[in-house]
Amino acid sequence: MGNFEKYLSIWIALAMIGGIILGNTVPSLIDAIAAAEWAQVNLVVAVLIWAMVYPMMVGVDPGSLKNVARQPRGLMITVVVNWLIKPFTMAALAVLFFEYVFASWIQPEDASQYIAGLILLGAAPCTAMVFVWSQLTRGDENYTLLQVSVNDMIMVVAFAPIVAFLLGVSDIVVPWETLVLSVALFVALPLAAGLVTRKWLGSPAAIAGFQARIKPFSIIGLIATVVILFGLQGQVIVARPAVIALIAVPIIVQSYGIFAIAYAAAFALKVPHRIAAPCALIGTSNFFELAVAVAISLFGLNSGAALATVVGVLVEVPVMLTLVAFANRTRAKFAP
Repeated sequence: MGNFEKYLSIWIALAMIGGIILGNTVPSLIDAIAAAEWAQVNLVVAVLIWAMVYPMMVGVDPGSLKNVARQPRGLMITVVVNWLIKPFTMAALAVLFFEYVFASWIQPEDASQYIAGLILLGAAPCTAMVFVWSQLTRGDENYTLLQVSVNDMIMVVAFAPIVAFLLGVSDIVVPWETLVLSVALFVALPLAAGLVTRKWLGSPAAIAGFQARIKPFSIIGLIATVVILFGLQGQVIVARPAVIALIAVPIIVQSYGIFAIAYAAAFALKVPHRIAAPCALIGTSNFFELAVAVAISLFGLNSGAALATVVGVLVEVPVMLTLVAFANRTRAKFAP
């Protein structure tokens, strides 16, 4: 983990501050970016999202799927937590906090937007940063890749139906065409491009070298997207700074709760720590690039839903580092 990634929370915070300043001082620039749309997809942000997602997809190896029989319990926990528990607990927490606990402080129309953003966040398990968390906990790299590969395959077909169902339960109108387009544009196509790139590069060494060269574009895309999003929300945030803290509360509760469920299940099923730690961290972390992209496509660049997904970026890194530290301290509790 390089120094830049280690202090990602600081760079994200600076990007947020920069975006707020731009939104309040040069609103015409942000408005021009927001106007660059086609089929409800912002073209500028689409390029930035591809810059974030494509380097991750190059690391997905479908050939690793044959290794599932080597340790099926870890993969079982990952799939159950990510797809049968996490999206629904995030939706429940979002409704609990924004329709009840914070109801007196949030306008109903804003509350529905924040709920939508948190639903998108909860339905997108981590794809890229989990490799960092796995490395920090001395996880099994091959098995982590297997877990991520299976998650990506499931995400292509399951993300849109789960999100549509949960948004419908929350009484939010679902534009199906835009949702399906977003999944195709930001999951299926980058995954296909990553697979083609892997085949073209050939050797693992060439793939690793290529990923190292394009990795900076992923971070640049993330930071530029945050600047744009917070630029659009700049005036709202200056007027109501407490909204960031309110959005962060259910995300933090969800993160620690999901980790506890997955980590405890791995311990109970006697999963080795090198698999158990990444297994729990995958569900805890989020594929926030996808969540941000879909929120923008569904609800717009300056929507509360997009803001909620970006707050997830700010919260994730410090929360995940505390969980990595906990996993390392409890390594000896697991069977060899």
